[in-house]
Amino acid sequence: MPQGLETIRENLRSVLLDPERALGLEVHGRTDAAVLVPLYLKGGELHAVFTRRREDLRRHAGEISFPGGRHDDGDADLRATALREAHEEIGLPPDGVEILGALQPTPTIATGYAVYPFLGLIEPGREWTISAREVAEVIELALPALKQGYARRRLVRRGLPIRTDTYEVGEYLIWGATARILADLLDRVAAVG
Repeated sequence: MPQGLETIRENLRSVLLDPERALGLEVHGRTDAAVLVPLYLKGGELHAVFTRRREDLRRHAGEISFPGGRHDDGDADLRATALREAHEEIGLPPDGVEILGALQPTPTIATGYAVYPFLGLIEPGREWTISAREVAEVIELALPALKQGYARRRLVRRGLPIRTDTYEVGEYLIWGATARILADLLDRVAAVG
C-alpha cells in the first residue's frame, strides 16, 4: 500500500456521504441510474477514471462520463448498479473496488436520469477491458489537472447555446451531470487538503 493511502482513505470517508444515506436522497429524474467514481493514487496525486462514450449512442453520445448506467431490477441497490456497470463498461471487477462513500445525486437535464454517484478506491495501473458497444476509450486524469481546467463556457447543445461549468484537460471536455459530480468531488477533496 503506497504511503499516505490510508490517510487519503480516511480523509475521503470523512467528507463523503454515507452510501445508505445517499440512497435515500430524492433527486429529480424519471429513471434511477448510478455511476462509479473510481479514484486511485499515483505519484502522490489522486486520479479519476472516466469513459468517453461512443459517438453512435442514442443518449449522451461522445460525452465523457463516469462508468455507470440505468438501474436494473436484478441490482440489489444503486451501489450494485454502479459496480455492475463499471464491470460491464471497463472491466473493473466489483471486488477490485473499495466503496468509500457517495457524492450528491444529480439529475441529467435532457434525458431525465437521477444519477447516484458512488466513490470507489481502486489500485493504479489497471488494464481496461472496454465494452466496444458503449465505450470509445477510458480516460485517466489527475484531480489537480481537472481542477485547473475548470471554466464556465458557452456550449451549443442540440442547437441551443448554454452557459455551463466545464472541466477541460487536453482534448477532453467534461460538462453536464459529470461536471456537477466532479465539482462535488473536488470541493470535498479540497475540504480535507
